[in-house]
Amino acid sequence: MDDEKTKLAVIDGETLMDMKLPPTKFCVDTLLPQGLCILGGASKIGKSWWVLDLCVRIAKGEPMWDLKTTGGTTLYLCLEDTLRRVQNRLLCITDEVPPNAFFATSAGTLSDGLCEQIRYFVKEHPYTVFVAVDTFQIVRNNSIDTSYANDYEEIRILKQLADELSICLLLVHHLRKQGDSDPFNKLTGTTGIVGAVDTAFVLDKSRRNADSATLYCTGRDVEDRQLELRFSKEEFVWKMLGDSMENREMLLPKEMELLVEFMKVQKKYSGSNTEFCERYNEYAGQAVSARGLKRLMNLWEYRLADFGVRFRSHRSNGARLLEIEYSFSAGDESAVGDG
Repeated sequence: MDDEKTKLAVIDGETLMDMKLPPTKFCVDTLLPQGLCILGGASKIGKSWWVLDLCVRIAKGEPMWDLKTTGGTTLYLCLEDTLRRVQNRLLCITDEVPPNAFFATSAGTLSDGLCEQIRYFVKEHPYTVFVAVDTFQIVRNNSIDTSYANDYEEIRILKQLADELSICLLLVHHLRKQGDSDPFNKLTGTTGIVGAVDTAFVLDKSRRNADSATLYCTGRDVEDRQLELRFSKEEFVWKMLGDSMENREMLLPKEMELLVEFMKVQKKYSGSNTEFCERYNEYAGQAVSARGLKRLMNLWEYRLADFGVRFRSHRSNGARLLEIEYSFSAGDESAVGDG
């Protein structure tokens, strides 16, 4: 057997901890991350209205419920609708649709070219950030296999596509008719669907004729969250009434606030983690361990950079060294003001 095929690509923990990996990107800040997402809801509950609103707002770079969006090209595969119906809905929710919002009412299935169609679209429109498939059931393989393994495999294919293209791919899905105390157990299919996606949403009403609903959110890159919504019959969009996540801003923890203040005085440091931690504790009146301080710095690395603090760790003659400095710029000043 070929050794190259049997050899795992591995990385040691020390190197991994010091890697400069980019943070998760969001189409809608704190809510809709890059990767594969699924939105479940009962038929005619208003899922498509929210997805359409998302497509337009992300294409415009406009906020969704006061949450920032990452502007970019969007593609909405509205596979249960006609162009006339999509046009009528657009006329209800907005006076202007940007040219970087695209729509299609037909597409292939997973076994009939869907992934290639999306790849080709992103190749033609390299600034694509958001693709919605409405509904997932229409693009699934025509199979009688309803097992966990089949559900997981179909979702896995689409997750690999989303990761490959660095986009947010949202699947619109239906709920079972029977109730469940856990809203995510209501999604049609096995738990393999929720288990394989990065983020899951369920839009659920307490009563069928109610104009209010709860959007349940869970995922690998988002906090478990409930948003109380009301559908506006005048504007045909979902309005947010309440959000269970109180702190939306990524504020620095106290230890990192003190680190920024310390570096404003220190300016620059090069040496061991232990010595740096001792100087920090003396300045800040803290008793943080060197390991604990370094862990916090790694967790908040990109936010610290917004405040002008940048660092790197490396080995020299077998010793672990830390280089850290404070450099203030106009961009940092804006970040501090936002904080």
